[in-house]
Amino acid sequence: MSNVLESSAAASAQATFGFQLSEDQLAIRKMVREFAESEIAPHVMEWDEAQHFPRETFKKLGELGLLGVLVPESLGGAGLKYVDYVGVIEEISRIDGAIGLSVAAHNSLCTNHILMFGSDEQKRRWITPLATGEMIGAWGLTESEAGSDASGTKTMAVLDGDEWVLNGSKNFITHASVGDVAVLMAVTDKTIGTHGISAFIVDLHQKGISAGKKENKLGMRASDTATLVMEECRIPKGNLLGHLGEGFIQAMKVLDGGRISIAALGLGIAQGAFEVAVAYSKERCQFGKAISQFQSIQNHLADMATQVDAARLLTMRAAWMKDQGMKTTKESAMAKLHTSETAVRVSELSIQVHGGYGYTKDYPAEKFWRDSKLCTIGEGTSEIQRMVIARQLLHS
Repeated sequence: MSNVLESSAAASAQATFGFQLSEDQLAIRKMVREFAESEIAPHVMEWDEAQHFPRETFKKLGELGLLGVLVPESLGGAGLKYVDYVGVIEEISRIDGAIGLSVAAHNSLCTNHILMFGSDEQKRRWITPLATGEMIGAWGLTESEAGSDASGTKTMAVLDGDEWVLNGSKNFITHASVGDVAVLMAVTDKTIGTHGISAFIVDLHQKGISAGKKENKLGMRASDTATLVMEECRIPKGNLLGHLGEGFIQAMKVLDGGRISIAALGLGIAQGAFEVAVAYSKERCQFGKAISQFQSIQNHLADMATQVDAARLLTMRAAWMKDQGMKTTKESAMAKLHTSETAVRVSELSIQVHGGYGYTKDYPAEKFWRDSKLCTIGEGTSEIQRMVIARQLLHS
């Protein structure tokens, strides 16, 4: 599959804006690809069946700088750009979307939130261990009554002397039961709506916070997902991120980058599903010839390749704009919307190309399909992405 990737994914990425990826950028992609194929690929179904989060693999990812992709070298990170980051997430997700999701959530949500809005002291304390993989990060906005509507947040934070006391719960939190630190949103003034939501850094090993129900998911099963429950959880006053009441605004800015990472996740899943479909179509024979010679199969492959390339163009545009310091709210939402839905379509076509075997766990097509659906839900559903895009179009 490596040759297919180099001639498809890497070549398309180079052509996105009429520029060539540098030798360093190509070397990064190659390094991540080789790591994913050697360290992740042999265990994909084992981890999936057991819902096992591979902590040891994450330590290795940290050693390679892949858990601090956007973090400056001065803080222990790789000091790379969003264009590089897209390549990292795509290469991992091409092999296993669950690991791609965990790497994306760790990098672009928890770590990036502290990097963007933390004080120098907070960055020194938390960013370096997150970037090196010594710590695993989580991020919590979603609640049982606050999904797409974050204004429904019920978790409260009340100042008591030199401590904040948190009470409430968060749902569908990546790394809730395996993480070490989380950035959580909580209401500090319930009279002013979203302007009364603040962000806090919480040590997940301290008293007063614990993981609740672990979700038994359709896909992304090696990526830990559980609830977080806070009962009289006391944290230092200095764990407030930024200023009081800025949590919701911060979260929306973090999600602009997070949506690029989910687009990269969907892109990797789509690329992987496409590659296994091409390979299978060349091997499977019916009526005396490879099924790749039938026009109906060729049409499927052509549609898949076109959709994946279109998704890559949108994703790389958003990443490039982010690297230029430009506002990417609309472009990130477009990339996330199109790429996540492309991942579902391409994965389904991959199953169709595989026929009956595509419906079995003996072939990877069914897992790509199971993993793909989360991309249309996490970090803002497709419906929310359309709302974001429309709002930007109508108020620009």
